[in-house]
Amino acid sequence: MHGSLSFPRLHVITDSLDVVRGVAGQPDVAVQIRVKTSDAQAYALTVAALEILRPAGTMCLVNDRVAVALAAGADGVHVGADDLPVDAARRILGPDAVIGATCRNPTDARAAVAAGASYLGTGPAFATSTKDGLPPPIGPAGVAAVVDAVPGTPVLAIGGITADRVPVLPSHGVAAIGAFVTDPKRAVAEFLEALR
Repeated sequence: MHGSLSFPRLHVITDSLDVVRGVAGQPDVAVQIRVKTSDAQAYALTVAALEILRPAGTMCLVNDRVAVALAAGADGVHVGADDLPVDAARRILGPDAVIGATCRNPTDARAAVAAGASYLGTGPAFATSTKDGLPPPIGPAGVAAVVDAVPGTPVLAIGGITADRVPVLPSHGVAAIGAFVTDPKRAVAEFLEALR
């Protein structure tokens, strides 16, 4: 299990090897591979990403797909409400895997940590166009409620995250997708500056 002090504060969610190359080796950064098509494509991208990230010492997680994370040898997985439950993912991936869970309220947050989650993603913190059908944003106050519910567990805010919004978020760190598409290196620098 990764303690909160050493846990990366910026999670870059991507399906692009260009983004992976752009952020590999940056301090305090983890990459989460998110592929919405097939397991085969998710697996191929994760294997390719690991070839870049592992030598650079950058954590690599897989979004949603526990089997892909296991098969590719990723550091762990992030599961949402419609994916395998945290305790099932933990049984499959073992005690050392990093397992993140999406939670939107303190009750779900406490349950996820009790089930074995290493960290939590909470949101949407702000309105976002990246994912359809999300509930209304929980805002900084909603993020704070989740953080307060699970002391000692890293909580990442997600949803509509930009570098200029980071200072108002009372979380260990943030996860974002769209911000890294055009200039990943610059975006990472801006986020890390905001997280300081």
